Amino acid sequence: MTRIFNETGRVVGVTVIQVGNNVVEQIKTQENDGYSAVQLGFWEVEERKVSKPQLGHFNKLGTAPVKVLKEFDMDCAEDASLKPGQALGAEVFENVKFVNATGTSKGRGHAGTIKKYNFQRGRESHGNTNHRERGSSGAGSYPARVMPGLKMSGHMGACKVTTRRLEVVGIDKELGLVFVKGSVPGHRTGIVYLKKFIVK
Repeated sequence: MTRIFNETGRVVGVTVIQVGNNVVEQIKTQENDGYSAVQLGFWEVEERKVSKPQLGHFNKLGTAPVKVLKEFDMDCAEDASLKPGQALGAEVFENVKFVNATGTSKGRGHAGTIKKYNFQRGRESHGNTNHRERGSSGAGSYPARVMPGLKMSGHMGACKVTTRRLEVVGIDKELGLVFVKGSVPGHRTGIVYLKKFIVK
């Protein structure tokens, strides 16, 4: 994360996302697959680092093995002109104002309810011994069980998170960079999927 100056001279906090070289691996059609989508590949790797079914998939398409495969819906006429083997970069976001960023959030391990759900802590004075505990989990004799979905301590983070409507401040075609206003989920070297934000 860094900051840039916009056209009016104001400082804008942005996240720099390296788009890299995304290759069109496959075009899913309504006739063959039952739905329309484009499959993109990213992060080229050696053949020994992919499974045999994946290797057969790449050999059938005639493309190099990649570590990341992701499907995106075809939402405009420009997507229909894509062909297998075509490379896509930061120029895809040239006329895009807002995007959705999907990634895996940072893992926080086992967390209590104060950290996980912003529960209020107990007071420190007058004999109170309930400082950071969550309190009662429900009634006793009826229903005589803990209701499903009750907020309790446990594993936090390391899950799929989507940040919606991030403003695209600028792009750098030569370096393959996209500058979005705000933060994206995950750590600095994590993989993030960007998709055009469509107002419904």
